[in-house]
Amino acid sequence: MSSILAILGSGEIAPNMVKVHRELFSRLDSVNAVFLDTPFGFQENVSQLSEKIQTYFDTSLQVSMRAASFCSFERSSELERAQFIQNVSSANYVFAGPGSPSYALHQWSPIQLGETLRRTLEQDGIVCFSSAAALTLGSHTAPIYEIYKVGAELAWLPGLDVLSQAGLRAAVIPHYDNAEGGNHDTSRCYIGANRLAQMEALLPEDVAIFGVDEHTAAILDLEADTVSIRGRGNAYWRLGGNERVLANGATVALSELRNAPSAPRIPISTLIAPAEQSPQALGEIIAGNGDGALEALSALVSLATSGGPGRVDPAPLINAILVARANARAAGQYELSDQLRDAILTIGAEVKDGPNGATWHFRDNL
Repeated sequence: MSSILAILGSGEIAPNMVKVHRELFSRLDSVNAVFLDTPFGFQENVSQLSEKIQTYFDTSLQVSMRAASFCSFERSSELERAQFIQNVSSANYVFAGPGSPSYALHQWSPIQLGETLRRTLEQDGIVCFSSAAALTLGSHTAPIYEIYKVGAELAWLPGLDVLSQAGLRAAVIPHYDNAEGGNHDTSRCYIGANRLAQMEALLPEDVAIFGVDEHTAAILDLEADTVSIRGRGNAYWRLGGNERVLANGATVALSELRNAPSAPRIPISTLIAPAEQSPQALGEIIAGNGDGALEALSALVSLATSGGPGRVDPAPLINAILVARANARAAGQYELSDQLRDAILTIGAEVKDGPNGATWHFRDNL
């Protein structure tokens, strides 16, 4: 009996994922493998990418993996759509990887691929999605490129909800520990920890975030009702601000994730204060000293520097942030310290640390 849902944080054709694929193939009496080219179906080099994936499985794993090609819902006929679903349904190992999660969803959702993949799991098959494709497995999907590259408003797309087959409601976030940005945060699949926290507030309270580090696999065994972490890093179950680390090498009962504690979420309206909010309203959020207090403080300082109704002297406010930052550093709360510094930077002030403490000034071009 197989019934495995494998989520790869990245490295779908990386050397350290060979062991993961081999472990999954060993669960099957005979392998009937197919890969889906849809996530990169918008690119002009679809055939080259498909050949690369097939060569990887053929050379590294001695497995012949056929392509189930479906590049566009709009440009396909009813017959082609039916053939694609039939090709997926006939396989006991379904793989998809790099590309665009939002593009893949736009092609897969109209043909209800989520139902097909859930049937694969019901019939003791294996679904192995990595990177961009992994994002589509949850009840909600983050449109990564639209947010990270285009600057779209923070929002979620309806996912394929394949995770529901394991009794889980979550949004899958691969590349959780990405560090390619260097001096800016590209973790959480390139959108950064701060933006993901804001997006978390948009999710229903019973929907978690399931993060998977790069070159790492979270293997959900539906028969055993467990999740095992393989590869280089960890996985993470985050619900209502409470994050549990699923350590590399660990095997955890899925019931522990289903029953994970959560806290009420703060509505996004208090996390991102609209410009028209009064200083009094912002002050009430800050006084609460909970989620949204930092953003409200930044908004109040921004109001202080912009003029108009409610304008106040920004100096005492910025000085108060610096005091809070110094206290956070002294307590070893370096992430909070960085967030407080960033709150000052976002409203046009610069901070300089010196032997006698931190000083600030507004940039000359503001």
